[in-house]
Amino acid sequence: MQNKFGRDLTVGSVPKHLLKFSIPMLLGNLIQIGHSFINAIWVGQILGSDAVGATGASFPIIFILIGLASGVTMATTILVSQYFGAKDFKMVEKVVNNSFAISLILGSTLTIAGIFSSDFLLRLMDTPPEIFGIASSYLKISIAGFILMYMGFLIMSILRGIGDTMTPLLFMAIGIGINAVLDPLLIIGLGPIPSLGLNGAAYASLIAQIIATAIGIIYLNKKDYLISFNPRNLRLDKNIVFLLLKIGLPSTVQQSLVSIGSAFITTFVNSFGHAATAAFSAVGRVDSVAFMPAMSLSMAVAALTGQNLGAGKPERVKEIFKWGVVMTSAITLLISLLAVVLPHTILTIFGLGKYKDVMDIGVTYLRIVGASYILFAIMFISNGIINGAGHTITTMLFSLTSLWIIRVPLASILSHTQLGLIGIWIAIDASYAVVVSISLLYYFSGRWRNTVITQRAPNPSGGD
Repeated sequence: MQNKFGRDLTVGSVPKHLLKFSIPMLLGNLIQIGHSFINAIWVGQILGSDAVGATGASFPIIFILIGLASGVTMATTILVSQYFGAKDFKMVEKVVNNSFAISLILGSTLTIAGIFSSDFLLRLMDTPPEIFGIASSYLKISIAGFILMYMGFLIMSILRGIGDTMTPLLFMAIGIGINAVLDPLLIIGLGPIPSLGLNGAAYASLIAQIIATAIGIIYLNKKDYLISFNPRNLRLDKNIVFLLLKIGLPSTVQQSLVSIGSAFITTFVNSFGHAATAAFSAVGRVDSVAFMPAMSLSMAVAALTGQNLGAGKPERVKEIFKWGVVMTSAITLLISLLAVVLPHTILTIFGLGKYKDVMDIGVTYLRIVGASYILFAIMFISNGIINGAGHTITTMLFSLTSLWIIRVPLASILSHTQLGLIGIWIAIDASYAVVVSISLLYYFSGRWRNTVITQRAPNPSGGD
């Protein structure tokens, strides 16, 4: 059964549902990764390995800010979709207005704080001195656009909340298209446009964010007054603010801790010099591509699981798990094979072919870590089942255990042995193996069957 704003996932073909649900999210994720790839390719081909390393040193800090924004905007999606489904349009308008107000307050605060603390954070991460200067200026410009990135996330969250999943894809495509055109122009310079080097890549992203966000606001204002951006209506309602923070903070905390853990790993890598930093930056983007299909399927698996358990059809969950594993394995094994067999070719895309020391580090990483991509992919599916059943704290603990109990401590220890960088790569593999084992054990134990989602969303009147 299907209506204008949703789809009944409790009947019909499970693999068909998984594909239809996950493909739009996968396309959106790939567009976001494409944005990162375009920057990396232009920077690597034109400016060299030091510039690639500078962007890599900056990324963990930017990722922390993205984690903070995505948690709060996820709460907006949940509340908008609930009130929209309940036809309580007054509350939809309130949630939208409060969300925009929070985005301006929180976005401005984090933008200013991020710019002033950027050098301190880069030093804290032991950024190599050879790239510190360019990393600092690149990071400051990138953080200056954070409030626009936050607004962009929020606009897409609002649209998804009312059932529009295609328009957010269009906005992301516009942003990446503008970025792709501006990157080489601002990096190299053309005619009256000066050569800005690595800063040009940051300015290209900033301009693309300004244009895409402006288009999004214009679209909202023409679409419907309920979801429009009107500064005169940005009054905070303590009940709505409380609900947004109550729903969004757990996700924000998890993503922030994961981001901080990633920053620790980057710090360990940075201690081996700028060649290691450049290589780790490049392979990190390969990791992102490898994980995207599994992440998208995980969200689809969670949605199917939630609906089927809610409908009293737990028997379909086994089929959801089976098809989820089959699909993610087929895609991820191919990516893993390419990473292990063709690491030189992959890294050459980033303009690193002429840097033997960087290439050697990156190739070793892909052959060690790339072989274990399938472990992480399967974990996404089992975690999707557990999340769909409402056991989100459990999967959060899995994630934090993998990172803070296995990966970070083991990487710290092994990196100080004769293994060096290879010790860090082994720690990453070990964390994948542990987390997939724990997740599968929990799934096969059937403990997720005990309860479905018990934390109910607030009722449309705004009460508990």
